[in-house]
Amino acid sequence: MQPYQKFLSEVLIPEQELQERIRELGKQISEAYTGKDLHLICILRGGVMFLTDLMRSISVPHSIDFMAISSYGAGTRQASGHVRLTMDLRDDIQGRNVVLVEDIVDSGYTLASVLGLLATRNPASLKVCTLLDKSERRETEVSLDYVGFEIPNKYVFGYGLDLDEYYRDLPFIGVVNEEKYTPPED
Repeated sequence: MQPYQKFLSEVLIPEQELQERIRELGKQISEAYTGKDLHLICILRGGVMFLTDLMRSISVPHSIDFMAISSYGAGTRQASGHVRLTMDLRDDIQGRNVVLVEDIVDSGYTLASVLGLLATRNPASLKVCTLLDKSERRETEVSLDYVGFEIPNKYVFGYGLDLDEYYRDLPFIGVVNEEKYTPPED
């Protein structure tokens, strides 16, 4: 038995379903950006697996860059409301068509903050592609252009999403059984 199995309550989105939907998103993005300069920006660390598979599904030339944002305290699932940029872009996005690639959108605070920051840099366009949308938790309005899956308000991990910095490597999205999982002590 794998260590995570003792607190996995269910596989919410299996690997095959994830990969099929990512291919569909890649096709949609490719069609929308045919003949245009496409620049993907991934929010680290959770979005890396999604970005990697999404890139392979996009058939138009594109470039990538990364940002790191901190909005959650260690060992907590609750957004602090305070968003801090911990790693900025390397590339200038002025005049470029940008798609921000995110693993999950829940409260919307982090995404709203990042979109506000990127908008000040004058991209030609700015769209959002998220793998997971947990709209039940939305506390601030954000516009999502490409959504992989609408999910219920459950504590999820796997496929880039961590559980206290572990299990990002799982090929599926799982739900934590919170009665059986105890976060590590700081």
